[in-house]
Amino acid sequence: MKLSIIKKIIVFVVLLMMAYSLTAAETYSPGVEKFHRVWNHLIPRYTKLQYAGSMGFMSVGTGWQYGSNHQWETDLLLGIVPRYSSKRAKATLTLKQNFMPWNVELNDRWSLEPLACGLYVTTLLDNEFWTKEPEKYPSGYYGFSTKLRANIFVGQRLSFSCDKNNPNKKVTLFYELSTSDLYFISAATNKYLNPRDVLSLSFGVKLQLF
Repeated sequence: MKLSIIKKIIVFVVLLMMAYSLTAAETYSPGVEKFHRVWNHLIPRYTKLQYAGSMGFMSVGTGWQYGSNHQWETDLLLGIVPRYSSKRAKATLTLKQNFMPWNVELNDRWSLEPLACGLYVTTLLDNEFWTKEPEKYPSGYYGFSTKLRANIFVGQRLSFSCDKNNPNKKVTLFYELSTSDLYFISAATNKYLNPRDVLSLSFGVKLQLF
């Protein structure tokens, strides 16, 4: 009699544990899927190399794309400014937002983005430059930061698909015309400046493998 009761208790406990395990699995799976989705969005989608553009002689970095047609991009770039007349070379860090409203399919491999535009902020990673005007200067003497520059740009892109079965694998060539906040203000207040004085031309390549 006691053995029969013990068996029933054991069976009940086993069934209860199985039911709990199934419930836990059902609760766990959506959590895992959500984690995977979030993590997948955080993984950079491409590598970008850019020459000039008021962010250094050469900049390299990575970025993320999003939007229904991948029309938005966010880049994080690390650049190098050669020594030139200064004592040492300097590094820059750039956060860049890109927007490409249209994508024109030229054929099964080539595509054109007739307009690429956006803005970016570049900072010099050097203590010689400052964001806030030092106290040793009279108030408003400079009126701008020597460490931080805001820029706007327009350009175009041409892409080649490396895999017909996977349109995400492609190489993109691009150019951009940009100007900074300081150049823009200078152009607005100095009529003797021409576009060549305030515009910067840059070229780059974007490598996307997945």
